[in-house]
Amino acid sequence: MSDSPALPRPLTPGRYRIALVCLGNICRSPMADVVLAERVAARGLDDAVSVVSAGTGSWHVGEPMDRRAARLLTARGYDASRHRAQQATASWLVDDDAPIDLVLAMDDANLRDLQDLNPTAPPERLRLFGDFDPEVPGAVVPDPWSGGPEQFEHVLAMIERTCDAIAERLERLPRLAG
Repeated sequence: MSDSPALPRPLTPGRYRIALVCLGNICRSPMADVVLAERVAARGLDDAVSVVSAGTGSWHVGEPMDRRAARLLTARGYDASRHRAQQATASWLVDDDAPIDLVLAMDDANLRDLQDLNPTAPPERLRLFGDFDPEVPGAVVPDPWSGGPEQFEHVLAMIERTCDAIAERLERLPRLAG
């Protein structure tokens, strides 16, 4: 755990917002959104921590999660039914009303797209999701969209262990833990 980065401090005392971003917001980021929200709730932090997901592209906006991702999450006891794809915006890191404390990209291309979207974003608030992976720090979460069930399983395993590590760090943040 000590090898991965610390979470940046909350921009709003007592609140923490995390955005998870992939390409189309139908596979990786919504899977991570569902898992992280569950981990946050299990630690009793859901009143203080909110989780959203989005894509860097717009072509799936309004669509539900990929059926293979949703089916896998449902089989594992998660609720994948409420997701609707949305697109990331430049304002996420500068919105005074609801700033996002940490934006986590699933891969290097998503990270570059987010950096291009908001070149003034503080680097500690715009990172790779895999930077928090306790087994492979800095890992890229591969896009399972063109693959089979085994790729979705692999991605979910990465997401679950990384969400566990992030939730543990959230629990330790001053002003969030009860």
